[in-house]
Formats: sequence, C-alpha cells, structure tokens
Amino acid sequence: MDPKTRPNHAAYLRALRQMSDEDKLNKAFELSAMTKELFLAGLRERFPAASEDQIRRPYLERVRLCHNRNF
Repeated sequence: MDPKTRPNHAAYLRALRQMSDEDKLNKAFELSAMTKELFLAGLRERFPAASEDQIRRPYLERVRLCHNRNF
C-alpha cells in the first residue's frame, strides 16, 4: 500500500533507462553537491552571525555521522 501517489514515476523510470551510465553518475554527483549546498545554506540561515568556520564545523560533523562506514 503506497499512500502517496506518484503520477510521474513511470516517466522518471523511462528517463533513467535512457540515460547512459556516465550521465547517471554525473547526476548523482550533481544531486550530492546540491544537497551539500542546501545544508550549508540552511546552517547559514539558522545561524546568520556565525562565521564560515563556525558553519563548517557542524556541517563536517554531520557528514562524519552520516558517512557509510561499510566501504
């Protein structure tokens, strides 16, 4: 049972299948960079008086906690 409808899911899967492996990898890197920028922007908004050094500390700590240690 999926409570959330996903009307574009089939189109999304078709688009993925049409992408080359290189394009998929590039998209993954792009999404990773976008996630990083959004998190940093959120920290800057939450702590507007903080220096870049003060912003980077919680960012790096969160990355350290989220890193997949299975590799």
